[in-house]
Amino acid sequence: MMQKRSIQRGRPAGTTTYETEPARAFGAAVRSARLARGLAQEILAEEAGIERSHMGKIERGEHMPTLALILRTAKALGCSAADLMAETERNLTVVSSMPTP
Repeated sequence: MMQKRSIQRGRPAGTTTYETEPARAFGAAVRSARLARGLAQEILAEEAGIERSHMGKIERGEHMPTLALILRTAKALGCSAADLMAETERNLTVVSSMPTP
């Protein structure tokens, strides 16, 4: 007779609520678009309706924004969410093609 395994609710210890590679790739896309437009992080955050510290976390890949926030960030940058996603995909391609140490 097999014993039933207990199911633990929640995430395993040490896991994050998002995948770090896409978060970093998206953050790099936001940062590069912001710098290309000569915007300060504080101005971009204000235009997107969030705190500057939150925008910093997004740019560093420490937070994966919601779809609504992605759309507001794109609007604040004067580009489309599709443009940000395309740049994110390019950044992911670069990351995945790099040799692992």
